[in-house]
Amino acid sequence: MNLAEKMKHLRAVEGELRGYQRPMTQVEVVQAMREELNETLSQAYLSQLESGKRLHLTASSRDLLARFFNVHPGYLVSDPPDFSTDLLTSLDTGDERLNTWLDASATEWRSEPDLHALLQFLASTSNPRAYLALFRKLTALSFEELEAVTEALTTRVDSFNLEDTPAILNNKEVP
Repeated sequence: MNLAEKMKHLRAVEGELRGYQRPMTQVEVVQAMREELNETLSQAYLSQLESGKRLHLTASSRDLLARFFNVHPGYLVSDPPDFSTDLLTSLDTGDERLNTWLDASATEWRSEPDLHALLQFLASTSNPRAYLALFRKLTALSFEELEAVTEALTTRVDSFNLEDTPAILNNKEVP
């Protein structure tokens, strides 16, 4: 996605977040920046960015737009056509790399409590691949079947002393 597409996308998302049910106009962005940040860019400048007539942002413009749209300033930088985010060399073993990814992903998804807790749990286990293999098997079940299994297990847990139940049902790691 180039800068022009990113700018249009950000206006659309911001308009939805603000309840407009449509993208914010460039004029609305300029006015909102002035009111909320006491700084602004001109509508003409935004138009040049979105039309592709202006390909690069100044550092101060990039920082202002990033603050307004609540994105990392690096998001507003276009990557070269052959740019890849993949590492060309592996510094970690597969296990270390997976745990690092799980930990970073848990941090990134703090705003989604269930996903955050799951990723954090997987990152803290000594063998997250074993859990992932089991989760993969569970995805073969329909939602209704999975719900029935979960209900049966949690009902069973509730009827016993938690110390007598398998470690997996206590959110404890199984060796």
